[in-house]
Amino acid sequence: MTTSRLDAATDAANTVDTLDWDEIYRALLPRVYRYFCYQVGEGQLAEDLTSATFEKAWRRRNRYRRNLSAFSTWVFTIARNVAIDSFRTAKVELPVDPELLPDNREPLPETSILAKDDGRRLTTLLKSLSGRDLELLSLRYGADLSYAEIAEITSLTTTNVGVILHRMVKQLREAWEETDE
Repeated sequence: MTTSRLDAATDAANTVDTLDWDEIYRALLPRVYRYFCYQVGEGQLAEDLTSATFEKAWRRRNRYRRNLSAFSTWVFTIARNVAIDSFRTAKVELPVDPELLPDNREPLPETSILAKDDGRRLTTLLKSLSGRDLELLSLRYGADLSYAEIAEITSLTTTNVGVILHRMVKQLREAWEETDE
């Protein structure tokens, strides 16, 4: 289920109690999990944070207001707050390990070696990002959110989100090319 189908389904519900929580969970679980993978790497911590997000969404379901934001935006705001709370209490920085990211295809051996090398290079580049930049990158590419959705979650303007992400991607590309030489 795409975000627009999910939000259309939530708009069609008369009350929060009539929402199809199984469908919402199936639709948002992969995106919320990928968001946390960008933040903390794949593994138990990402799974725990994903679980905490859905638990909080369920417990706070009566707080959702359709007129304030899309349902998926509301869930990602909860996910963002769960991440902030986790980082605040843990005080541990965990890098993204590209070797642990899910891959459903079996690559050729030489492709696998090149991909691991590229993954290490990308991990090194991601470590150089500020917390805000990594968060925006996680929301855009991990959670697959639009600029408008990211702006709503982060209280930035849509234009500001676009400019920051554009500059960040340009900076990462330049740094990538420098490491190629």
